[in-house]
Amino acid sequence: MKEEHILVVDDNQEITDLLQDIFESEGMKVSIANSGAQALSLLENGLHPDLILLDIMMPGISGYELCAQIRREWEMPILFLSAKGKAVDKVVGFEIGADDYITKPFDTEELLARVRAHLRRFERIRHIGQRENTKQEAAAAMSQLSFKGLEINKETYTVYVNDEKVDLSTKEFQLLAFLAENPGIVFTREEIYDRVWGYGYGSLNTVTVHIKNLREKLEKDRTFIKTQWGTGYVFIGERI
Repeated sequence: MKEEHILVVDDNQEITDLLQDIFESEGMKVSIANSGAQALSLLENGLHPDLILLDIMMPGISGYELCAQIRREWEMPILFLSAKGKAVDKVVGFEIGADDYITKPFDTEELLARVRAHLRRFERIRHIGQRENTKQEAAAAMSQLSFKGLEINKETYTVYVNDEKVDLSTKEFQLLAFLAENPGIVFTREEIYDRVWGYGYGSLNTVTVHIKNLREKLEKDRTFIKTQWGTGYVFIGERI
C-alpha cells in the first residue's frame, strides 16, 4: 500500500509539530517547510508530496502567493489551514486554486477526513488518466467535447476557446467538463459540489467562485454557462 506524503507549510513550530504527530500516527509521511521559500525549494529539488497543507500568514512569500506559484507548475491537492476565517479569505483562497480551506483552531478528525477525501479523489483522477492513456484512439475520441467556439479534451485537460488555449485550474476544468457532459441539465450548487468535489465538507460558495472564474476565462464572445435563478447552473454550449 502506497505511503501518503503530506507537505506542511507553516512558520509556527508548535503547529508543524502537532500536524506531524497527527499525520505520522495515521501512517503518513510528513515533510515540513517553515516558509514559502523553503517549500518552493523542496518542490524544485524533486519533492513530490501527495497533498500540501498550507498556512496563509507567513513572512516573505504568503500562503496565497505560494499557492498561485505551485498551481502554475505542480499538480496536487492544496488545502489552506489558516486562522483567517472570514468569508472573503476563503473566497480568495479558492480563486487562486486551493482545493479546500480549513480554519484554525481545527478539529483533528475533521482535518483527517478532509485530507483523506482529497487524497482519495486525486488518486482516482490519476488512475483514470492512466487507464485513458492505455486506450489511445478510443479514449481520444471519447475525451473530446466539441461545441461552437469551445473545445474540451478530458484526456489532456486542455480547453480552447475560438482556437486559443485557456488555462484552467484542475477544479475549474473538472467543473466545466461535468457541466459540458450534461448540456441542458440544470444542477443545483449542492449537486455540483457533490459531483465535482465528491465529499460532504466545504462551502457551497466554492461552486459560485469557480463558476465565476470559468465565465471570466471562457465567455468573451458567447455564453456557455447560464444561471438558472433560484435553482442553479446549466451548460448551454452548442454541440458540433
